[in-house]
Amino acid sequence: MNTEFDSYRLSDEHQALREAVRDLAEKEIAPYAAEVDEEGRYPVEARDALTKAGFQAVIIPEEYGGEGADELAGCLVIEEVARVCASSSLIPGVNGLGMTPILLSASDELKKQVLPSIASGDAMISYALSEREAGSDAAAMRTRARREGDEWVLNGTKCWITNAGESTWYTVMAVTDPEKKANGISAFVVHKDDPGFVVGSRERKLGIHGSPTREIHFEDCRIPADRIIGDEGTGFKTALRTLDHTRPTIGAQAVGIAQGALDVATQYIKERKQFGKHLAEFQGLQFMLADMAMKVEAARQLVYVATSRAERGESGLGFISSAAKCFASDTAMQVTTDAVQLLGGAGYTRDFPAERMMRDAKITQIYEGTNQIQRLVMARNLLA
Repeated sequence: MNTEFDSYRLSDEHQALREAVRDLAEKEIAPYAAEVDEEGRYPVEARDALTKAGFQAVIIPEEYGGEGADELAGCLVIEEVARVCASSSLIPGVNGLGMTPILLSASDELKKQVLPSIASGDAMISYALSEREAGSDAAAMRTRARREGDEWVLNGTKCWITNAGESTWYTVMAVTDPEKKANGISAFVVHKDDPGFVVGSRERKLGIHGSPTREIHFEDCRIPADRIIGDEGTGFKTALRTLDHTRPTIGAQAVGIAQGALDVATQYIKERKQFGKHLAEFQGLQFMLADMAMKVEAARQLVYVATSRAERGESGLGFISSAAKCFASDTAMQVTTDAVQLLGGAGYTRDFPAERMMRDAKITQIYEGTNQIQRLVMARNLLA
């Protein structure tokens, strides 16, 4: 046995980061999680705590004022926050999603214009791809952008925009040449104060009540010409590359939710008695708990592998990124459902967090591509 063998373990820095985020999450985020869900309010305590600690957007390079952390570190932050509050985990999660197209494809000038304000915590950024009639079929989007002199003029509506109304910046995909279909889509950065930008009403959702989801509207919205991300017509390619990097972060969120539910269920069955015995003494329930823990750990390892490969810039990320997101989110849904079952009637009440975790877990099977789409992506990669 070689105790120095470290080819397949988190580095000491990653372990220290996990411990730091877990400590912060338990002390400064968990106490407000139930209230945030019940009242459907934005988790300002989590935002302030994460920003003060520098955890709100850790992957921004140091040259733009960020921490310069890798993508695995970003996933660890999301996982540990999601363990206590899924809504709060969307602060670092959506910042990562919104700024990844900029990191991947934007000019250095645009990066300098946008990223420092996110790194400092003065601003957040959201991602705008989906439309009511262009969800899984994102290339069918109808939002348009036309060039007028030194400006781009945007018209259309985007939906399901996480943290809309709280964010300052928005990464937006729009059609610049309808004749070219997917190759006629470009990516832009819109500021909340740009003329013609309007935030719509808040959606009424099953879960993640603390994270607002809204439509955003562009009504002859004018932005400077230099706020295009990359070359004209490359937006859809950037969107697909972005998802290769960010789908594992949804997996990380799902793992965190599942771990939180597993922790709640484990503690409950150790304390609760029936028929004169602790629930933990019943073999049938031990089997349930073992299966839950096994799947959570398998999902965690898949997420870490996927995000590590993305950090290295490996080609062919489609399969592993989709697999990580799909397996982890399916695991989160199953584990949270089993946690409610293990708590029995108590699990169905809001006195315990298991029911909130079950509701929150569902969205991880849907956003950033439904799990049916993930399976299509995986199959196409296998058959290519």
